[in-house]
Formats: sequence, structure tokens, C-alpha cells
Amino acid sequence: MYGVSSIKEVIEFFNNERELEPTFVNTREEFYAQQSHFDMDFADVKGQENVKRALEVAAAGGHNLIMVGAPGSGKSMMAKRLPSILPPLSLGESLETTKIHSVAGKLSRNSSLISQRPFRDPHHTISQVAMVGGGSFPQPGEISLAHNGVLFLDELPEFTRSVLEVLRQPLEDRRISISRVRSSIEYPASFMLVASMNPCPCGYYNHPTKACVCNPGQVQKYLNKISGPLLDRIDIQIEIVPVPFDKISDQRLGESSASIRERVIQARRIQEKRYEANPGIYCNAQMTSKLLAAYAQPDEQGLSLLKNAMNRLNLSARAYDRILKVSRTIADLEGSEQILPNHLAEAISYRNLDRENWAG
Repeated sequence: MYGVSSIKEVIEFFNNERELEPTFVNTREEFYAQQSHFDMDFADVKGQENVKRALEVAAAGGHNLIMVGAPGSGKSMMAKRLPSILPPLSLGESLETTKIHSVAGKLSRNSSLISQRPFRDPHHTISQVAMVGGGSFPQPGEISLAHNGVLFLDELPEFTRSVLEVLRQPLEDRRISISRVRSSIEYPASFMLVASMNPCPCGYYNHPTKACVCNPGQVQKYLNKISGPLLDRIDIQIEIVPVPFDKISDQRLGESSASIRERVIQARRIQEKRYEANPGIYCNAQMTSKLLAAYAQPDEQGLSLLKNAMNRLNLSARAYDRILKVSRTIADLEGSEQILPNHLAEAISYRNLDRENWAG
């Protein structure tokens, strides 16, 4: 293998006008070595065990997730650590991701293959074109730059309605089509959507110690900024409360990202084997209605639990399939062939925003 700095050197080499020294660099070894080096680790997170668990379930099943909590409760901090527990990129995924970033001009001059899953966190002032891609010569947008990784939308209700609505089609089809007068192009867009938001305009609805000062109806109006069809594509909805002082001052480290990642990888292997006869399906979040009927049906006791929860918590109809998908992932994390009542109970607990009385 030879290294060159320009196409001119390549031409001169083939015309016998320049000699090049062979470069013996095992790029594959370098690629795999960089896959487990992360700047952030869940071991540094104090408390928030229920949120860590929700993120582990989301990573294991490829589920979209939204975190709702007061300012300073750790939503962004937790989201930024999510790539450290996702399964490592395969060589094929890395090549595909690198090509997209190269086309968009996001690679530095001396960079090699992208070895870690992308984490894109655009500001809420982003335009619709910057999100989906476009221009006179169509370029990938944030949706495609997050391919094989995470698209994190902080303060979700602050994004314009038009920007949020364009997410619906790529979340369903896992690709985005850009049509212009001169050309039409299609970019891949298979990503995990992770979002965060305050529970209300003041930020303290349901806060354990601070009173909410919002007027009646303001909470529901704030939530209504997120359309039902978009919320329908988010499997896990988790509330975050601020960490108490005794947890913040605890010097003991939490469970490391490496330990969590091992469980996630094992669950993904189970799913890959399960869906090997279904092209385009790689994880539980992508299950169709037919696959749900085949692989995510609970027993009589589980169905009774689910029916009671739907009635008692006034869960919306869209919550049913989401609960089954998430419970299938929880079962995979435990290595269980059957979805048990405790798996369903945990999945039900991740549907906070679907509860009829959540926002009063």
C-alpha cells in the first residue's frame, strides 16, 4: 500500500516519474482499536439508575427515546454517553458512514475511517434544509450524517414544526429522498432518535421540590408542540428527576459503559439471528406487525397485565405495539425466549407521555 497526498502524485507514479515508499499501516487493526475509546463513560454518572436502564434498553433494541425532565437534571449528559454503549460499527457500516461524511465535507484532511457511531446534536434553530439536506447540488443533512448513529434533539419543542415533521418519513423508511431541478438523490438515514425536553415552559412540572408556575393548560399546550405522529415513532418515554445531594456526593463509580455495552451486544446478536430471514430488519424497533405477532406475544398472564395497564393508566392505542417491542428487547437482555409479565411491566413504565392524566 502506498500513501499519496494528491492525484498528481498518483499520475506521476504510474508514469514512472515519481517513486513512492510503501506504507505498512494495518488500518483494520487501527480501526478496531479505536472502537472502544470514548471520552465519556456512564461510570461517571451519579444516580439516575432508571434512566441508565432505559438507555440500555433503547440501545439494545434500536428504540427511539425521549427524556423529560427539569433543567439541570442530566438529560444532555446522559444522551452524550449513549454512543459508548451502542454496538460497535461493522466495517461495512463504517465505510458507508465515512462516505456520507466525506460527501458532506465533514472529514478532516488526515482522517481515516470513522470508527465510532456518529452523534449529531443540531441546535433547535436549524433549518429544514440543513436537517434533511439539499442545496443546488444536494448534500447530506443532519438526518443522513446521523446514519448508523444517534440524532439528538435537545429541547425538542423549541424546534420548528416543519423541521420536526420532516423526521417522520426517514424514521419510517430509514432513508431520505432529496429532489431538486437538476437532480434527485437518495441518502441513507437509519438512526436512533434521542430527544429531550422540559415538562413545561417553566421547566418544573412534576418536580419533587420546586413548584410549577405555569398556568392551567400551558403544560398540555407545550406538549402539543410535538405532533402525535412523531410521538408515535418514539418507543421509550422516560422522566428524569434531579439527583439528590447524597447521590451527587457519592465518590463510588457507577457501572461502566463497557459492562453495559456487553449486554447490549449480546441482545443485538439474538436479534440478528432472529431476523436473519427478514432483509432490512436488524433490531426489535424495526419489527413489522407480522413479526410482532410471531415473536412478541405474551402469555395469558402477560396479556391480562397489559389489558389492566391500558385501562387503568388510560394509555393510548399507539402505546400497545410500542410496549410489545420494548418488552421483547427487555426479554432479549435477560436471554429469555418468552416475554414475561415483569418484562411487560417495565415496558409499560416507559410510556409516561401516553398517560391520559400526565399533563393534568
